[in-house]
Amino acid sequence: MGQLVRVPANETQRLLAVRSLNAIHSIPTPELAIVAELARQVFASPYAAINIIDEDWQRIAGQAGLKIAECSRDMSICTRVVFDDELLVISDLAADPELKSAPFVVEDPHLRFYAGAPVRLENGLPVGAFCILDQKPREFSESEEQSLVRFAQIASALLRLQKTNLLMGIAENGLRTAAMTDPLTRFLNRSALEAVVDGSLSAAVAAGRNFGVLYLDMDGFKSINDRFGHNVGDEVLCEAALRIRSVISTEDIVVRMGGDEFAIFVPDPADRSALLSLSERLLVAFRAPFTVDGVSVFARLSIGAALAPHDGATRILLLKNVDAALYQAKAAGRDRVAVFQP
Repeated sequence: MGQLVRVPANETQRLLAVRSLNAIHSIPTPELAIVAELARQVFASPYAAINIIDEDWQRIAGQAGLKIAECSRDMSICTRVVFDDELLVISDLAADPELKSAPFVVEDPHLRFYAGAPVRLENGLPVGAFCILDQKPREFSESEEQSLVRFAQIASALLRLQKTNLLMGIAENGLRTAAMTDPLTRFLNRSALEAVVDGSLSAAVAAGRNFGVLYLDMDGFKSINDRFGHNVGDEVLCEAALRIRSVISTEDIVVRMGGDEFAIFVPDPADRSALLSLSERLLVAFRAPFTVDGVSVFARLSIGAALAPHDGATRILLLKNVDAALYQAKAAGRDRVAVFQP
């Protein structure tokens, strides 16, 4: 299936546009789901979606009908739309040389028809596609093609509006944003984490999606502060921030909770094993010593993890359970991760 990956000449600029949407579309939005449902009804199709194509993944910004999971870019038909930057109609997927043996054709959901139109931001770059799919071959009339292009234009306008609203909100709340940012590490602070979790819980429940939260505590940091002073302690915290950034993905949100404690909001882990994998990489990053005045000192991590909404349907309960998992890790000997167990 690797042959589906086509990289446009303007891919670098296109990916910058895609990343500008990450704050909005870490999980599907109800507004775009409504547009997808309307398209599904208009085209009498079992499935419609607005898909965003990033560097190596197809992300769903809104969908209706069949429950189809996100997929890697090399499994996405929408990547063709992004590459050609034009409408694509495949009347019978089983007759397409590249797609006839694709899992989604020969296995459940046994798709046979695809039509997709580019979704663009204000710079005209295609960030994804508005597509409809069917489980039987079908012809697509010229008027239907025009209607699908219009749906893509509506989705594009909605994406641009959501992005503009986000930027306006940041501009209008500059002082509030500053108040939610840690000046030393430039990470968000505890208030920001609470706001992110509050906003994500209801959306995750509605979309049937997960998100994860990790609490990180630097064991041994207090002794570094006491021995070398707060200025050196601040240098160690800045180095710790760099180590965290080197491990996480661009979608993850890091928070400094205070002192030597951090938190990480993970937008869409597949399961607890994904949180464990990220945690193990963080543990490895902190096993290397910090160098202070030519002296090697250690500040390893204890990590607590929880998966929402399963481990907490409210922000207070979820963060309480993440904290409980952190203390389980400390009690078990530190330099380890504990996942919350109900």
